[in-house]
Amino acid sequence: MIQLGELVMILDWHRQGMSVSAIARQSGLDRKTVRKYIQRGLEAPAYGPRKPRQTVIDPFTVYLRERVSAFPGLTGSRLFREIKEHGYAGGYTAVTDFLREIRPAASSPFELRFETAPGVQAQVDFAQFQVVFTDEPTTPRVVWLFSLVLGYSRLIWARFVLHQDLATVLRCHVAAFEALGGVPHEVLYDRMKTVVTGETSPGGIIYNRALIDLARHFGFHPKACRPYRAKTKGKVERPFRYIREDFFLARSFSNLEDLNRQLQHWLSTVANPRVHATTCRVVMEAFAEEHAFFRPLPLAPFRSVLRLERRISRDGMVSVGGNFYSVPDATRRRVVEVHTLADEIRIFEDGALIGAHPVLEGRHQRRVAPGHRKSPPAPQRRGAEVALVCRTGDVVAQRSLEFYDAVARHLARETRA
Repeated sequence: MIQLGELVMILDWHRQGMSVSAIARQSGLDRKTVRKYIQRGLEAPAYGPRKPRQTVIDPFTVYLRERVSAFPGLTGSRLFREIKEHGYAGGYTAVTDFLREIRPAASSPFELRFETAPGVQAQVDFAQFQVVFTDEPTTPRVVWLFSLVLGYSRLIWARFVLHQDLATVLRCHVAAFEALGGVPHEVLYDRMKTVVTGETSPGGIIYNRALIDLARHFGFHPKACRPYRAKTKGKVERPFRYIREDFFLARSFSNLEDLNRQLQHWLSTVANPRVHATTCRVVMEAFAEEHAFFRPLPLAPFRSVLRLERRISRDGMVSVGGNFYSVPDATRRRVVEVHTLADEIRIFEDGALIGAHPVLEGRHQRRVAPGHRKSPPAPQRRGAEVALVCRTGDVVAQRSLEFYDAVARHLARETRA
């Protein structure tokens, strides 16, 4: 193939009247070649497909396709960390560019975003997850993620639990405030049943009495979002998807304790040290500024009580929240009063405390407190003397034959008389 400049020169010579043989001698080309280019004239050159260049991400494209095919929700940052562990030395942008090719970005409508000042608001909600623990590989479990997200810094505090009941809600609040080292001025909720028990006209909300006690004790104001406006608490809704895709998917957990242990490690090493996409600030650095605006923790522990009556089973246990707690063997009544605190179960008989237990997670768990069951008698050693304690009449007295003859003669005389 000749260059474009040579082609232009051949055509120019032809227009000047030079013969094909003269052009061939002048250009050093064959006459057939000159004639072909004159007949073809000046046209755009045709090039074949460019040979693809080798890029740094090419050795990892098969792995990325397999992971996205198996778990479409995995985030780019999660996959970036994974291929780095396999030797990837390129940048994060190359990964996200490739992911955009294999999964188109979903379009989303515009939303109105609002921001809160430091220490003003936290948002609380539950999300449902399904998991199969390796300790119970044949039993799928439903677990709930309690999440509290600070409105200013976007710091996440979260814990997986097995219930959404009131005792769990209170216990998670207490643990979150203690972990944060302070209390935000306002907590925003969805209209969960454990928080909102009813409404008054016009537009009034009736909160659960125990939640009001919790708010009064810690000094925060509870606030329920408006009906059908879940996006007003988007700061806690969006992290649920983030946690599900960047942490939960493609992992295995042996039990609930292992699930929460891995979650806490991920929060402390990935989620909270990251640069937040909306605020463009490191979450932990923003939290350090926000912490100064919190209300201080109260000096006394939270001791709100839920009072219940429970019947003692035949094996000396009472059922609370799907779990079983022991009472002492000396308990006389069949019905006792149970006080459920945020972190403790207390059992009373006639107003006297007879048992205290830490709250058990999950269902069908059993706890027997030390001292509630009498120890069985110690086994006797072979050859040891055994003392028998008998009632009167259980042992026949041994007497001589002369005694029985005297009794018979006495009875015979009484009969003749």
